[in-house]
Amino acid sequence: MTTAVAANLEEIRRRIEAAARRAGRDPASVTLVGVSKTMPPEQVREAIDAGLRDLGENRVQEAREKIPALPSGLRWHLVGHLQANKANLAARLFQVIHSVDSADLLDRIDRAAAREGRPIDLLVQVDLAGEATKSGIPESELDGVLQAAGGCRNAIVKGLMILPPYDPDPEKSRGWFRRLREIRDRARPRHPGLRLDDLSMGMTEDFEVAIEEGATLVRVGRALFGERIRPA
Repeated sequence: MTTAVAANLEEIRRRIEAAARRAGRDPASVTLVGVSKTMPPEQVREAIDAGLRDLGENRVQEAREKIPALPSGLRWHLVGHLQANKANLAARLFQVIHSVDSADLLDRIDRAAAREGRPIDLLVQVDLAGEATKSGIPESELDGVLQAAGGCRNAIVKGLMILPPYDPDPEKSRGWFRRLREIRDRARPRHPGLRLDDLSMGMTEDFEVAIEEGATLVRVGRALFGERIRPA
């Protein structure tokens, strides 16, 4: 029987494909990360049973309880802020971390990944709007973090991430997405040792616009799982 989550997943994939084709891109170049924040394991399992293999969590503590309750072989992404003192646990749980915001955190993850005996893919979070409530580095600090990434052996920086100012109109996000892509493109020749292929941008409200502007990872929660479950 098709569940609501499975139907939502099918519709999101259809929208991803349409957005990619509008931009002249291969839909396979876009990875859907289903953000399962606050969702119980049984609801997440519905998406897994429907074929989703990339899942995202905002908090390390929640992931520590949820991941062991779900099948192995999935690719887990940390999409929320990572406190430096949780780098070891994050390295144990996640294959991808989207929210690196300092050279110090990068170094901690590199050492933690070495202890785990496996590489971890990372994205550097850039805060272009200067919002006090959000993490991320200003553009002026990006080269320093990417320079540090060149010396890492187990923390592999693959690209950049952005969380633009919220606006219900997805077109208001387009300029932020375009700007991040342009920053990435300018950084590539300055850091030839890093591939910087990925752009993590776009969520439920604006993932189609993000794809049109070059997103390779879109982080979709409510459109897939429904409204978040609020703690009692």
